[in-house]
Amino acid sequence: MSLPKTSFAMVQTAKRELTPMDIDIPDISEDAAILRLEVCGICGSDYEQFEDVLRTPMPVIPGHEPLGVIAKIGDRAAQRWGVDVGDRVAVETMLSCRHCDPCLGGSYHLCDHRKIYSYIPLSEWPGLWGGYAQYMYLHPNSVVHKVDPSLAPELAVMFNPLGAGFRWAVDLPDTQPGDTVVILGPGQRGLASVVACREVGAGTIIVTGLAADTDKLAVAKALGADHCIDVDNEDPVARVKAITGGRGADVVVDVSAYATQPVADALRMVKMGGKIVLAGVKGFKPVNEFISDYVVTKEIQMMGAMGVTSKGYRAAINLIESRRVDLMQMHTHDFKLSDAALAIRTLAREIEDDSSIHSCLVPEH
Repeated sequence: MSLPKTSFAMVQTAKRELTPMDIDIPDISEDAAILRLEVCGICGSDYEQFEDVLRTPMPVIPGHEPLGVIAKIGDRAAQRWGVDVGDRVAVETMLSCRHCDPCLGGSYHLCDHRKIYSYIPLSEWPGLWGGYAQYMYLHPNSVVHKVDPSLAPELAVMFNPLGAGFRWAVDLPDTQPGDTVVILGPGQRGLASVVACREVGAGTIIVTGLAADTDKLAVAKALGADHCIDVDNEDPVARVKAITGGRGADVVVDVSAYATQPVADALRMVKMGGKIVLAGVKGFKPVNEFISDYVVTKEIQMMGAMGVTSKGYRAAINLIESRRVDLMQMHTHDFKLSDAALAIRTLAREIEDDSSIHSCLVPEH
């Protein structure tokens, strides 16, 4: 099947402005490919990009959770990636150089020259760097994963949030069977963390959320959370201490967006010698009540989480393909590509719809 000459895309041109455009589909080298988007997932960082909190260069095509079918591919890329035209693939967000010290040391997601799909501007050839489009350019340094084509696309595209759950809540803190884990924030990555922790045999899983998060907390329970805490009506630190008999949690994972109070709470609810993973972006705001002495006196290990690596993506795809967990409980909305702004505003609760958890854009072809 021949490709069209252009791809429809929703381009961010200013803060809170997405503009429809037709972008030329380029000729490609033997090392690259063109992806025909089936769906693109949306998450909280899409809203942060929409609000220009992430200071992304513009104009730019957002969308860092692309799932699609290889529409065209160079021979060397096909051999290297083990895929061909017609294969469904999940695309990793990070583009690394493969040659700097972090890359050579195995931390390719921390590449000194890292680029990230959806944050590369139109001014950089060929412009089709994001998933808010019908077609997307796959750079030679892309990492792609084959995905079962029989899966519903809105389920298959959960590879990204679920991959974050495995990396942030399991791999980074080395969560062990029997551990008590507190997950701060019941969005899609918080819920994915519940699934990942349950998969590795965590003993007690506790999820916090706002009073407005009733539906999300109910899904957290259905996916395996043992306790849910409404922080608007309960003291989360006191409740965690009560659940753990005063000991505190082995692991605390903050995936909340913008709110800084969870970071301060994490210091008080984690056990002596416990671990805290910070994965929720706060818009570069300072954290009030951050008491560093807790880190010292409790000998807390604190770590940041930036993105997902292949191990997390592979674990996520394996679980999705197994069909053992009803992940569709997380999926709430499909939007047309042209309704990208509406999708983002719905996720951010700017629209009267509190049920939004996982949603995706569906391009028309």
